[in-house]
Amino acid sequence: MIQIFVPLTVHPKRRHIFPLLKPFEKGEGYNDTTRMEQYGISEKDIKFVDTIEIADYVVLPMSWNFYSSEKRLTEAQKAVEGAAMRGKKVLSFMTGDFGVNIKEYPNLVVFRHSGERAKLSANHKGYPAFIKDPLQAQFNTDQITVRPYTPQPVVGFCGQANASLFNAAKEYFRTLGRNVQSKSGFSRAPSQQLLSTSYLRASVLKTLEEAQGVTSNFIYRNKYRAGAANDLERKKTTQEFYENLQQSDYVVCVRGAGNFSVRFYEALAMGRIPIFIDTDCVLPLAEEIDWKQHVVWVPYGERDRVAEKVLDFHNYLSAAQFEALQLQNRKLWLDTLRIGGFFKTVLGE
Repeated sequence: MIQIFVPLTVHPKRRHIFPLLKPFEKGEGYNDTTRMEQYGISEKDIKFVDTIEIADYVVLPMSWNFYSSEKRLTEAQKAVEGAAMRGKKVLSFMTGDFGVNIKEYPNLVVFRHSGERAKLSANHKGYPAFIKDPLQAQFNTDQITVRPYTPQPVVGFCGQANASLFNAAKEYFRTLGRNVQSKSGFSRAPSQQLLSTSYLRASVLKTLEEAQGVTSNFIYRNKYRAGAANDLERKKTTQEFYENLQQSDYVVCVRGAGNFSVRFYEALAMGRIPIFIDTDCVLPLAEEIDWKQHVVWVPYGERDRVAEKVLDFHNYLSAAQFEALQLQNRKLWLDTLRIGGFFKTVLGE
């Protein structure tokens, strides 16, 4: 059992609560069986203690984004410094597309989705986008549909992609403006790569559509979630998204505004094989998981060879290996990329 000390108050802004705390920040009537089903963690795994001296870890309860926007950075920093005086490691996180610039401490671990791997210290770690189980939510099952091996792989994508150079220029200058604010001190958000992500997606999809030996299964959206404005439209577009995943062997996963892809985890949860365009991303458990065994890894500089890399990966697999990989990716998500499995792996439970 891991003993956790929380030095500051948990605020009701749920999206800013440290992910490990969320399964335990529930109302009356919520039981441990449901907690295990939803999050893969139990009250038998984590014990919250009242004194820092007996804790295995200290957890900052809210995101660095929260402490920055609420002008409470000093309070959070003092908590980190107090833990350092007692020889305790502090776990913290950033949320959203960009995160914020913060002071570095040797005893501070920062979990984050976004950021550029080469620019971050070793204390900054990737963490998954924690999603509900799409098989249960969309298809009322916990068993993936295992796709049989065919010589010509089916590559899927459903989402925003825009080949307009005018739109690409707008995205580019929007990012440039944010970077100017960051460098001049008017924003705590770090600077970002200068690129149009919707154009990047469109160019990768076009390369695949034009390639021989690959079957494309693409649904293009002009807006996020096709601009769905009500629950009925959101339900329809969500179902179309997951049906596209279900009907594909491989799934194109390219970063969005932030340097990460939620689709990456949705594909794994569905037992599919991500085509991961690496824009210097921070992946979770990079030292524990051999990601190149689970995904088609495409460095950003080699994105024009994406079809070649998909075919090389696919042709290397036997029919049995292809089907086994689908089950392995689903198991990886179930066991390691949900809240419980991820933090138990991180904390050495």
